[in-house]
This record gives sequence, C-alpha cells and structure tokens, in this order.
Amino acid sequence: MSFTSLAAAQLIRALPRVQLSRAVGALSEKGLPPVAAGLVEGIYRRFYPVNMDEAAEAGPYESFDAFFTRALRPGVRPIADVPLVSPADGKLSAAGPIDGAGKIVVKQQVYEVAELVGDAKESQRFIGGEFAVVYLAPSDYHRVHSPVDGSVSEVVGIPGDLFPVNAIGEAHFPGLFVRNNRVAIHIDTEHLGRVTVVMVGATIVGRISVTMIPEPSVPKGLTRLTPPVPVRRGDELGKFHLGSTAVVLVEPGVHISRGLGVIRYGTGLVREA
Repeated sequence: MSFTSLAAAQLIRALPRVQLSRAVGALSEKGLPPVAAGLVEGIYRRFYPVNMDEAAEAGPYESFDAFFTRALRPGVRPIADVPLVSPADGKLSAAGPIDGAGKIVVKQQVYEVAELVGDAKESQRFIGGEFAVVYLAPSDYHRVHSPVDGSVSEVVGIPGDLFPVNAIGEAHFPGLFVRNNRVAIHIDTEHLGRVTVVMVGATIVGRISVTMIPEPSVPKGLTRLTPPVPVRRGDELGKFHLGSTAVVLVEPGVHISRGLGVIRYGTGLVREA
C-alpha cells in the first residue's frame, strides 16, 4: 500500500465529506455564462475523455451539473432484446450469486443485501438470486436506466456517508456500498419477480435524483408510487449529480452471463433466448 494512498485516505477521513459534497453539488448547479461554461467543460474534458459526439446537446451547458448529467442522442444506445440489461454506462466490475445468507462478494468485500437495500424483509426475496455492479467513471454518461420491463412501485432513500467509490475507497474504507448514501429503486416485473437497482453515492456526489419523484433529491425512507410507474428496458430511472455506482439485484431464476468489463446501458446482462 503506497504512501500516497495512505495519505489520501487520511485526508478523506479528515474531510467533512457530506458537507463538502453538498457544497460542491450546489456550486455545480450554479448558472454559468456561455464562455465560462465552455471553459469549465473544456478543462474537464482535458482530464476525462468525455464522448460529446453522443450528447443530445453540443454545449456549452447552463451549469456544470447540466453538463455532467447531459442526455444522450436518441438511438445511440440500442436496447438488447433480452429480459435484463445494464442500467448504466461504465464498467461491469462484479457479478455473481447472492448466497443463502443474503450476502454478495464485491472485490473481496462481503455485503449483506439487507443492509444494501435497507430492509431485512425485502432482502429475503433475493436469496439465491444474482447481482451485478456497474461503476460509473467521471468520463461516463451519468443517467441510470431501467434494466427490465415492469413498474416502479417503491423508492427508498437510505442516508449514509460519502466515501469515494474508487481504488482508494476500496482499499481503506470497507463496506462502501452500505456505508454511503444510496437509493433503492424497486421494479416489479411480470416474469422476473422484483428487480432492484441501488444507486450508490460517493464523495462529491451532490445528490441522487429519481425521475419518478419530483423533489430534487430522494426523501429519506420509503416512497410508495401509487399507482406504480410503468417502465420499459432503457427508460430513465434517475441521475447521479456527480458519481458513482449502480447495483442490480435479481431474484432466483435469472443468470447474469455477461463478462466483466466496459459496458453500456441497454447491453444485455443475460444471454439471448
């Protein structure tokens, strides 16, 4: 473990992570004159290889947040004709079984699904099922989409810390996915049972918004959608306003067969029938 990594971890521990993230998030939403916006976007793109050819708008955007949460042009992400697809652009960093105790293993760290979704009873349905983790890098498109056809019935806001979800975070802060602020989106389907997408926040993630909820941020606790909101594979579920990671949980009977690596939303996570 390098000195640089240790020093960075010590700095992260000392920082007021939640307050800092809120402040950066608020600043990113401030309106910018076109010249300033173009300058900020250009600097960001020097550090991160953002593909603006896919963006619905060329820019400059009205704020950095608008740039970061930009929409894509229609049709640039074909939706696979399979029951379960990736919810986000990024890297499929882990996938596998949910064991009989309701636990998953992500990069040698063990997580309890009950903690991840914030509900022990709800987690029981996923025992014997499978999971997939998509990490969104700073250069990626940061909207999250439905991995299935179904209806969004419940959204759960689970407050937490905001540790970085990267190599430093993984090395120094065990249990990131259940320590960080997150949102669980429950989707009821006709053939797959319930599928849950957990959007996990990270340092400098100002907030997580969900398309079906009008508030800027998801309220703490359970929000029941009455009636449930129908979605098709590829329909937008929400946005990361800076950050982070999406976890998909499925009930028994679905086998995630996609190999790890770079993935785009709409790419199949299961084999075609």
